[in-house]
Amino acid sequence: MRKASRLFEIIQILRLSSHPITAQQMAERLEVSERSIYRDIAALQAMRVPIEGERGIGYILRPGFHLPPLMFSAEETEAIVLGMALNTRTGDRDLGEASTRVLEKIAAAVPAPLRQALSSRALHAWGGAIPTADAVDLGQVRRAIRDEEKLAIDYRDEQGRVTERVIRPIALIYYSEAAVVVGWCELREAVRNFRIDRVSACSATGRDFRGEGEALRRLWVEGWQTAGAPVTASA
Repeated sequence: MRKASRLFEIIQILRLSSHPITAQQMAERLEVSERSIYRDIAALQAMRVPIEGERGIGYILRPGFHLPPLMFSAEETEAIVLGMALNTRTGDRDLGEASTRVLEKIAAAVPAPLRQALSSRALHAWGGAIPTADAVDLGQVRRAIRDEEKLAIDYRDEQGRVTERVIRPIALIYYSEAAVVVGWCELREAVRNFRIDRVSACSATGRDFRGEGEALRRLWVEGWQTAGAPVTASA
């Protein structure tokens, strides 16, 4: 998690808590070290965020501190609710859990009438989750896209042939029948689409392709704008 996002998350944790939260508790929730939390707390205090407390006891956010208000129309609120519900159908567990946290955070910031719309059960997204492969952590794929890190995969094509690939992931598509990762394939030297349910192994390489992501996405978009909608597999 990037530092800016972590600082925001710490504020949210403290805002939503009715009792002091220790650095250890925040570190476990954000999956970072306690030392990082202590540094972040000091940074927030230096920014005049009214956080009180000390090591070993816990921290609280002094009453009166508010983030900028979120104002949505009824239709915008319903769009958020339905969008978060659709996330549960992607088969991406982390996105599903994140959707719940999004609704909790927005509910804590919006006026009461909109808060009721967020908590109602009037909108639903029915249907099963997209099939995924046990060998693939979709959270890892999304992080690799954000961080522009190459992935090593074992991929089975339509004929059942398995090849080892190193790809530069640039997008993740959630179709109704399968999730597909789009990436520059170093074996084929071209942009290719890989169905997640055909990936039998996936791991980080520790090598990056910093600064290339946007150019590769433009190349990908130019290709399917010419040929039509992107296909689900083209290994």
